[in-house]
Amino acid sequence: MKISLQYVSDGNGETTAVQLSLAEWEKLVAKVKKIEQQLKIQSDLQEAFDQVAVLKKKKGKKQTLNEFLNEV
Repeated sequence: MKISLQYVSDGNGETTAVQLSLAEWEKLVAKVKKIEQQLKIQSDLQEAFDQVAVLKKKKGKKQTLNEFLNEV
């Protein structure tokens, strides 16, 4: 995605801001939201795998899926 940027400078020639079109901003925000959703799913899956690993190491009777679902 190529973004057309305009740089804003102060009286000393120092860059103080960047501008982009509203359409490009909206595309960028949509892309960031999509990446955030992907990272959330990835994080949730990693947490689930970590929990499974802990349960595999645990000794004693393990809860079945039906027992778990009946609690919910």
